Amino acid sequence: MKRSSATLAIVLLGVLLASTFVVGVGTGPVTIRPARVAEIVRELALGREPAAGASETERRIVRDVRLPRVILAGLVGLALAASGTVMQGIFRNPLAEPYLLGLSSGATMGAAAVIALGADRISPTFVPAAAFCGSLLAVTIVYRLGRSGSTVSDGATLVLAGVALSALFASITSFCIVVSSPDQTRGIVFGMMGGLAGAQWHQVGPLALVVLVCVPVLLAFARDLDALALGEAMAAHLGVNPAWVQRTLLVAAALLTASCVAAAGTIGFIGLIVPHALRLVVGPDHRGLLPTAALAGAILLIACDTAARTIAKPTEIPVGILTALLGAPFFLYLLRRRTAAGRRPWGADA
Repeated sequence: MKRSSATLAIVLLGVLLASTFVVGVGTGPVTIRPARVAEIVRELALGREPAAGASETERRIVRDVRLPRVILAGLVGLALAASGTVMQGIFRNPLAEPYLLGLSSGATMGAAAVIALGADRISPTFVPAAAFCGSLLAVTIVYRLGRSGSTVSDGATLVLAGVALSALFASITSFCIVVSSPDQTRGIVFGMMGGLAGAQWHQVGPLALVVLVCVPVLLAFARDLDALALGEAMAAHLGVNPAWVQRTLLVAAALLTASCVAAAGTIGFIGLIVPHALRLVVGPDHRGLLPTAALAGAILLIACDTAARTIAKPTEIPVGILTALLGAPFFLYLLRRRTAAGRRPWGADA
């Protein structure tokens, strides 16, 4: 990786993120000019008195409806892209990402079980806790099945394990729907489709806390991920403890994925599309790849959510459907490319 290209990419992505954020907040049934959006956001951030330019209706729309939704979309996109980047590095497999390896399905299953049992009425914290347990169960199974002896396999085992786990967890989730009440069923189905409609500030805080804790952990292990790309034996010679690094990063990725599912439902393929696109720009060095992928993931999901609530007005499309429409063909392209290349080693065609 050239440091100059990574630095430039971070700056450009930061500017693009700010622009996408302003457009996302200003887009909707009531259009608010970018300058007015920036003014209102600045007032809210600094705690200033409202200026004379913006109406009270515009302030309420920005503060109570669109701002929490756009911020939540950015956090979810950032977390999923960072998790996908790390999982591809750990497993040395370009098809690895939370959705395809069953982490999202596991988190959805855990949340659905809690909702079906009615435990979410006792405490709302049970839903994210159960989602984390389901996600952690999925990543543990995939990790065990994906190992060949003492090293992580680079074969199709990971993807096949993810497909099997997703089918298993989906069947359990469907069972939860069958035995649930209508109100519980709506909550579970929302989680399965993935959407940001009705996002509120109380959903933003917990996810922001998880991102602030877990993403720096991922960044702290960037050098170790680069060492793992050389193989676990070589990484050990370089002073890296492969098992410790893999387990720590997988727990962090599972926590990020579960938090995203608890906040916004199942949203797939962000962790697949973004790392591949950024790897072409900044190279495979995770010190540059991780931060740029995180920023690009936030941009992509904010843009997708803005499109999802505008392209079929007045109907709103769940953003998880839109990301699947983008990601599934991309996955098939990668699978075809990998097959045609005779499963060339990870990084050889990056």
